[in-house]
Amino acid sequence: MGPVITGLRGLARADLRAREGDREGGRAACRRARERSRRSGPGRPRRVRRLLALAAALLAGAGAAVLVTRDDRVNDAYLELTLPLRHEDIIRQQAEDKDLDAALIAAVIYEESRFRDRTSPAGAKGLMQIVPGTARFIASRSGGTAFELRDLGTPQVNIAYGSWYLRYLLERYDGDVELAVAAYNAGARNVDRWVEDAGGVDEFEPNEHIGYPETRAYVAGVTKHRDDYARNYERELGL
Repeated sequence: MGPVITGLRGLARADLRAREGDREGGRAACRRARERSRRSGPGRPRRVRRLLALAAALLAGAGAAVLVTRDDRVNDAYLELTLPLRHEDIIRQQAEDKDLDAALIAAVIYEESRFRDRTSPAGAKGLMQIVPGTARFIASRSGGTAFELRDLGTPQVNIAYGSWYLRYLLERYDGDVELAVAAYNAGARNVDRWVEDAGGVDEFEPNEHIGYPETRAYVAGVTKHRDDYARNYERELGL
């Protein structure tokens, strides 16, 4: 068996192990191939060096692929913790049905419940934290004749009702998202009073005229997370 054939076989083994992610095994194969090249004599050193260089390149490429995959997994895990998304199919459906931005719906859900089904001390229910009085108002205006309060525990119903109410508030405030979001949190009567105290919609500044610190933080949070969802979940939200 010639020295070049022996070197090629060593290279093949190094390549195979590198592709399997066994970096230590790949390095060992390279060392063995290098040792065989020294024993083969001075006849073909240049060709063997080329083979070894190729093996090293393949090994480095395999390591880089492992690192890229690991980085992707870390990024997904980080998003899952800091910016969760659930029920994206329902969000897309309701966004299309109600002519809303899906990222806005997702941001409101995040601010209300962090995508956890829960009931607040004030009785607000589900992902979009709808209080019973608002739920009955929505049912009466949207034709929900068979609606029961327990239905708010169903993601489909909760997101549908919350999205309907967002569309209603946007129409009430002529498409002004900040006013609509403030009203979702604090109620339309409070927002109407704040707008009047400010001297009208054109003079209204959320940071200055919203009377509740909680609502100011809520509006700022929805605004920020709307951008975050649009940037990080474009495909999932159908944007």
